[in-house]
Amino acid sequence: MQKIFYENSYKKDFTAEIVDIKKIDEKFHVVLDKTAFYPEGGGQLCDIGKIESHDVDYVYEKEGVIYHVLDQAPKKIHKVKCSLNWNRREYTMSHHLSQHIISALFLKEFNKKTTSFHMGIEISTVDIEGSFSDDEIMKIEQLANDVISENILVETFEITRKEAKKLRLKDDFSKINGDIRVVKVGDLDTNCCCGVHPKSTLDLRLIKFKKWEKYKNSTRIEYFAGNKAIDYVINRDKNLSKICKYLSCSDEDSLKGIENINNKLTDSINENKKLKEEIAQYELKDMISSGKIIKDIFIITKIYNDKDSKYISKLANKITEKDNKVVLFALVNKDRVNLVFSCSKNLTILDMNNLLKDSIKLIDGKGGGSKITAQGGGKNNSNLESLMSYTAMKVEKELS
Repeated sequence: MQKIFYENSYKKDFTAEIVDIKKIDEKFHVVLDKTAFYPEGGGQLCDIGKIESHDVDYVYEKEGVIYHVLDQAPKKIHKVKCSLNWNRREYTMSHHLSQHIISALFLKEFNKKTTSFHMGIEISTVDIEGSFSDDEIMKIEQLANDVISENILVETFEITRKEAKKLRLKDDFSKINGDIRVVKVGDLDTNCCCGVHPKSTLDLRLIKFKKWEKYKNSTRIEYFAGNKAIDYVINRDKNLSKICKYLSCSDEDSLKGIENINNKLTDSINENKKLKEEIAQYELKDMISSGKIIKDIFIITKIYNDKDSKYISKLANKITEKDNKVVLFALVNKDRVNLVFSCSKNLTILDMNNLLKDSIKLIDGKGGGSKITAQGGGKNNSNLESLMSYTAMKVEKELS
């Protein structure tokens, strides 16, 4: 089979003869006498496109034969027109070559090897052994784009195993039958690779790192190349322009503007927190003074609506820090009810856990805790008022 993708990686359209069609699991696996469709392999995604009017969704190679997977069997078998999805081919070529360049630069600058490479449909990643500072990562990005501007010719050729040893290639050839395909990027990189690449580094146009993070014993870098990188930068520039317009500042002052907003937000949050604490103190005093007293023990009962559950819990804890206090709180949020029962540590006669488990049945709920504090939740039904009255009565009875 003639592999057009190796002869001319820029060939988008071609005419071929269908020499075989196999039906497998309701799919049709078509064999052509020649193809520009690259089959999945070597870390590179397969090409997709069309054979006549039929979509080619997947391409693979098995025992030297390339199969094109279609949903329907082609009606025509002679001189069938075939076309590649060029956006997909450009993406796979540019990201594959970019990986070669990125890996070679990390090896050259820091003597760090590539531990893994993954090409995804939307984004590609390369894992480099070890860890790096932000400045070191950005240095490699800059050097990668310098390589692009040098317009280095990308050579592909086949050699024998003996010739490969002379080139001192570090690749594993044990699974390769026959000659070995090599990709050479000037003096920067020479590697065994069966993928499809642009003819020059200049065709990459741009390499852009999106983010990087620690991954196992390596650093994982997400990156874009070619049209994908340009689209990413343009879109990010649009977002930056919107931010600058919102902040009424220049690009250079945008970071300072965001820092100012963040500082103001932090101040507002702290101020709001103080106000809540002050309000809680007033509410606390009011609830204690209006609570029911049984033998010098204050019983505070209250139902809240649409409040913050953390606030309710903190308030309950604050009240029961002092002796002789019992708190029976309910919080209603739409169709749910949360219960918070708490008592002072000196009230050993009470058990909030048992109290909650006994009363929460009225709202078909579940919960639990300890002798001094218990929480749970259930349905917001017509039984809440009865639940609170029943619980308060039970506490009064135990205290009496």
